[in-house]
Amino acid sequence: MGKPYIKGGTPIGSDSLCRTCSYAHIMTGYRESEMITMCNEVHPNIVVPFLIYECSSYYDKNRPNWEQMEKLAIDVTPGPFKPVGFKVGIGFREAAVAHICDDEDDE
Repeated sequence: MGKPYIKGGTPIGSDSLCRTCSYAHIMTGYRESEMITMCNEVHPNIVVPFLIYECSSYYDKNRPNWEQMEKLAIDVTPGPFKPVGFKVGIGFREAAVAHICDDEDDE
């Protein structure tokens, strides 16, 4: 089971949200301190000087776009409609129709 998300809770881990964002441009050097992150969603584009925990413009780059979802979708066609109501035994329908017809003749 995964870890539950608690809104406004203490952040766990130190991985930046920018690593999986489509709008981020990340340049990394050989050392951990050699990393520059630029946000392309903000105008003008800015260099982000710290790790991001939460962002209102976050767009996951691993999420499929509309065309990819349409390709993966399965076309579902409706089958023939079944009669509505309760199932009854053999001969009941004919007897009920005959009973209704007899009532109409009496009038």
